Amino acid sequence: MSHGAGLVRTTCSSGSALGPGAGAGQLGCAGPSEGLLDQGYPRTLAALLKVAQMVTLLIAFLCVRSSPGTHYSAYNFFEVVTMCDLIMILAFYLVYLFRFHRVLTCISWPLSELLHYLIGTLLLLIACIVVASRRDSYSSLVAGTVFGFMATFLCTASVWLSYKISCVMQSTDPAV
Repeated sequence: MSHGAGLVRTTCSSGSALGPGAGAGQLGCAGPSEGLLDQGYPRTLAALLKVAQMVTLLIAFLCVRSSPGTHYSAYNFFEVVTMCDLIMILAFYLVYLFRFHRVLTCISWPLSELLHYLIGTLLLLIACIVVASRRDSYSSLVAGTVFGFMATFLCTASVWLSYKISCVMQSTDPAV
C-alpha cells in the first residue's frame, strides 16, 4: 500500500455558542425576513473575541500615544500597527454583523481574515517586543506594552479557535 504526500486540510469554525443558525460562518443566503443585521453574531465567541481585541488594541494605542518621550520610530511603529489591526478587526466585525460576507461572495472571507490575523499578529508581536526592549520606564509605556501583548494573545486565540488545521495522509492506492 503506497501513501502519497501529506494533505493539509483546513476548516473554518464560526465560533458560535448558540448552535445552528446563530453564527456568521454559515453557508447559505439570508432570508428576506432576517433583516439587515445578524442578531445572533454579537453573542458568538468570534464576535466577543473581536470586541476584546479592539478594546485591548485601543487601550494599548492610547497608553503609548499619551506617554511622554515617544518620538522614537519604535513607538510610531507600535501605534501604526495597533491602529491598523484595530481598523481591520472592526472591518471584519462589521462584515459579519451586516452579512456582507453573504453578498460579496467573490471574496474568500475566512481566508482573508486568516491572512489578516497571521500578518497582523506577527507585526503586533514584533512591535510589542521592540517597545518592551526600550529602556524607557514610563508606566504608560509599560501598560501599553502589556495591553499589546494581551491583544497579541487574543488574536492568536482567535486564530486557534476559528481555524482547525489537521494533517491527513492521503492514500494513492485506488483500492482504498
